[in-house]
Amino acid sequence: MKKEVRDCFVLAARDEKKGKKHKGLLIGKPDNKAAEDYIAKAKVNLQLCDFYKEKGFDYKIPEEWFYTLYYCALAILSKFGIESRSQKCTAFFLRYAKDNGLVEYEDEFIDRIMVYSAKEEKSDVDERETARYSSSIASEEVESKYEYMINICKKAISQAEEMVFSDKDFKVPKELYE
Repeated sequence: MKKEVRDCFVLAARDEKKGKKHKGLLIGKPDNKAAEDYIAKAKVNLQLCDFYKEKGFDYKIPEEWFYTLYYCALAILSKFGIESRSQKCTAFFLRYAKDNGLVEYEDEFIDRIMVYSAKEEKSDVDERETARYSSSIASEEVESKYEYMINICKKAISQAEEMVFSDKDFKVPKELYE
């Protein structure tokens, strides 16, 4: 995972030097305000789930679940001072940070936002895309796992909040960007 994360930093820095919009990870200063704002946005997404459920717009709900988890991830990256323009790189960094003891965050939350290339590997990214681009409005699958996913999102928000509102200093290891 170290190589993938390092590539995300190196390629983003290279693009920035060339005056291009990067598609990776850039290191800046930790941004507590952005981290708190991402947590607030994640909470709004959960409210949207209830709204869409009440109105019968099931196809919108998997997208909100995904983005709730993704905003939690971006909140954590903000504490490190990382700007991300890549879902894949965001998940790679979180996996590296978790595996190396830099954060305490459940594997399931990371796995759900992971972008996989192989067809047989699925995550919430795929469910979000299927719901968004299919012709269906209602979904029995969404209905059957609604409470489970709402609870997953609430747990992710809670764990992200612990980091975001802590006084802990989060540092990106130099081996990832030098």
